[in-house]
Amino acid sequence: MAARRPYVRSMEGWWNRVPFFQRYMAREVTAFFVAVYGLVMLAGLVRLAQGEAAFNGWLEQLRSGWSIALHVVLLLVFIYHTYSWFEIMPKTMPPVVVGGKKLAPATVTALGLAAAIAASTFVLVTAWVLAR
Repeated sequence: MAARRPYVRSMEGWWNRVPFFQRYMAREVTAFFVAVYGLVMLAGLVRLAQGEAAFNGWLEQLRSGWSIALHVVLLLVFIYHTYSWFEIMPKTMPPVVVGGKKLAPATVTALGLAAAIAASTFVLVTAWVLAR
């Protein structure tokens, strides 16, 4: 019978040595910020249900300097999150064949980003028109 080998604890920060894992961890951290921002929007919905005065107070909070700075940072985080999401899309879906040829991963990523930009633009324009 072979001698048992002792348990060797893995190194701390092992993921920090490989760029792939660094990008993975960054993508996972951005998902946390997306979830937190969802809670901010949920708070706005609760304030809307509480009445006009409560909702206007929530809007005033969003107009403060620290809130605007936070939104700029969150916009950058969301852009990275969206890009990284569509960057891994070709690796997680079955091959797409068009005209007998497999689409290149870069094409799938570009199409996903284009769809996200189109949808975001549509929502922004619709909100702008309805707010006028």
